[in-house]
Amino acid sequence: MTQIDRLPAGITTPESRQVALVTGGNSGIGFDVARQLHDRGVAVWIGARNIDKGKRAAAELGSSVRVVQLDVTDAASVAEAATQIGGLDILINNAGVNPGGEDITRTDIEQLRVAYETNVFGLIAVTQALLPALGRSAHPRIVNVSSGTGSQAWNSGANPQFDWKRVQGSGIAYRSSKTAVNAVTLLTAQALGTEFKVNALAPGRRQTNLVVGATGGGDPAEAATGVVRLALLPDDGPTAALWSWDGTRVPW
Repeated sequence: MTQIDRLPAGITTPESRQVALVTGGNSGIGFDVARQLHDRGVAVWIGARNIDKGKRAAAELGSSVRVVQLDVTDAASVAEAATQIGGLDILINNAGVNPGGEDITRTDIEQLRVAYETNVFGLIAVTQALLPALGRSAHPRIVNVSSGTGSQAWNSGANPQFDWKRVQGSGIAYRSSKTAVNAVTLLTAQALGTEFKVNALAPGRRQTNLVVGATGGGDPAEAATGVVRLALLPDDGPTAALWSWDGTRVPW
């Protein structure tokens, strides 16, 4: 892995038309990722649980954007989507859920199951299903949308920009699932070797439907730019790392 603190600001233009899948691509950060990839000449598939919502999003983005029904928690749906997509160069594991902000004293096992089923097990299932296609690509890229709240270092107070003491212990289902995503990212990168570029992104607090019972947050398009930067890394780019939306490294 290239040891750098910040990713290059520029985005590599694909030398030929590449194909990308964005899970959860019909809204939020995923929608803006699909838009930005499409604008850069990438052939985009939107993965959506609700096919009608996916079709509306695809129509808004452009006639060349395709949609596939994809529920990352459903094995049959994942397998069928992989068959439909065929060739693939870029996988954006963006689909995620936040079932609530309870801490260990108030959460229940079902809340944890919901978070892990989509955020972790679903991400792994989709990655495994698409690995054969990615293995045939000349420039395979995997980007897992994680969270700064999954960084153990940041949760321990290593980032002075965030008041972690105010929220310490909260959101155990979501935050621990994103810690697991970080681990899966690192181990996946190690297993696949340097020809693959496998990275995770901490998108920052964004105005999406993922933040339960809260207001505020930045523009999802800003976070999407960080995802796209990782999706279009050059062949000598970094792998096996967690990055902030602004291109700086985030400690595990």
